[in-house]
Amino acid sequence: MLSPYHPLECGVLTTRFCNKNLRMNDLNTNLTFSSDPQNVAKVEPFVHDVATRYNLSPDTHGNILVSLTEAVTNAVLHGNQGDCRKSVSICLSRKQDALAISVSDEGSGFDPNKVPDPTAVEHLDCCGGRGLYLMRHLSDECRFEHGGRTVEMRFKL
Repeated sequence: MLSPYHPLECGVLTTRFCNKNLRMNDLNTNLTFSSDPQNVAKVEPFVHDVATRYNLSPDTHGNILVSLTEAVTNAVLHGNQGDCRKSVSICLSRKQDALAISVSDEGSGFDPNKVPDPTAVEHLDCCGGRGLYLMRHLSDECRFEHGGRTVEMRFKL
């Protein structure tokens, strides 16, 4: 079972199961917290619990940890601009042979296609854009919705 998360100062962190009548492997899990950069640290225990629940390989565990940390960091710092009055939400669900993990923020969104490729020679020394690159390459599928305010990544089980 997931570790208990408790309300924190500078925002509330909550975990809930969407349907308690299903087996543990079929549960959807939501995690919502304020855009305090310190809350990014909540990703690691969340992913550890997911890895334990779904008996993930070390590679998949690591890929989810890096991708989700990048997505949450982007939502907190870029999407919500670190505004503690705004929330970041993570929703995890099992989709047949994959885990679908979405991260949503309350920012104005962005066009992910306008973020330059950090591996291009002219951008190697530039700061930024590597998080999106990692999310796209470590997940089996990565798509942006709601004007860039939500990213959904899928990881095959």
